[in-house]
Amino acid sequence: MTCPSCGAAVAEADAFCESCGTELPAAATDRATLTPATRPEVAQSAAERSARTQLITLRAEPDELPAPPCKSCGGAVGDDGWCTVCGARASNGREHVTEAPTPTVAAVSDKGRIHPRNEDAFAIATKDGWIALVVCDGVTTATDSDAAAYAAAQAARNLLAATDRPAGSADDRQQHWCLQVKAAALAADEAAEATASKGDANPPSCTFVVAIADGDVIVAASVGDSRAYWLPDEGPAEQLTVDDSWATEQIKAGVSREEAEADPKAHAITRWLGIDSPDVDPSTVTSTAKGPGWLLVCSDGLWNYCSDAAELRDLVNAQPAEPLARAEALVDWANQQGGHDNITVTLARIGDTG
Repeated sequence: MTCPSCGAAVAEADAFCESCGTELPAAATDRATLTPATRPEVAQSAAERSARTQLITLRAEPDELPAPPCKSCGGAVGDDGWCTVCGARASNGREHVTEAPTPTVAAVSDKGRIHPRNEDAFAIATKDGWIALVVCDGVTTATDSDAAAYAAAQAARNLLAATDRPAGSADDRQQHWCLQVKAAALAADEAAEATASKGDANPPSCTFVVAIADGDVIVAASVGDSRAYWLPDEGPAEQLTVDDSWATEQIKAGVSREEAEADPKAHAITRWLGIDSPDVDPSTVTSTAKGPGWLLVCSDGLWNYCSDAAELRDLVNAQPAEPLARAEALVDWANQQGGHDNITVTLARIGDTG
């Protein structure tokens, strides 16, 4: 036999010409008769494809991730968000939340020792030299109030974060921020209302408090009984906000603070955010920082154990200096007092230079 290309002699069993490398006709014919499954290069390619397919299958994300087990008993959580074994509400993932967006601002929220879920929420805006701290406390007796609190806090923060810092005098800035915190409360209320289901007999609701520090200007607003405090290093400490609560009504009527706040009805709020709220126009207050200090915005999970502004300042100043460590320490302290409610602490150091 000879190679059809160069004429060199080849053996009958040769697949290629040794002189020019041409594939010989007989070998090509024999290869053509092989089935795809037995042809070496096809079989190898199929094996490679199979391996790649298996690898892709192993790496593929499932269409729906399984719900995490119940934190109370380890049982399966149903589609309705409740444990199918013990009946406990599923975790919302907010048992302990922290944030420290700048070296002078921090927040911590914790579910406390008694409640199975954390229904508090906070949100922070730091922009162009001003700071906004927002805290919302879900009303425990209403359904899905943790969702209302989270949505409300985020909506208020987002509205404020989109606001430009005003120019002008301190009076101009006070007026500007008073209008903005009222707008933030309305945005928060709309967000809380959106979490309600149609026909819900006990719709989600929450409290609302915001405090803004712009230079030496401090503006706060609230609906419900979450609070803002100004705790200067020198001079009188201030509780900036006034609670919308049964206790406040009693104090106005002449009952002592200690007696009113110790009553079981003390935390019954008279205003809140949500679809069934009687009034969401927040009370506003302004103050002036005459020196450095701490702006504290918190839920009643903290102030219920230390309500008076001067005593609260002493408590705050006894904690570590760094804001996040200080907020964590205040939450730990509240838990040590019993942790009967969710606890949220947001702090901003104001007025330091350098």
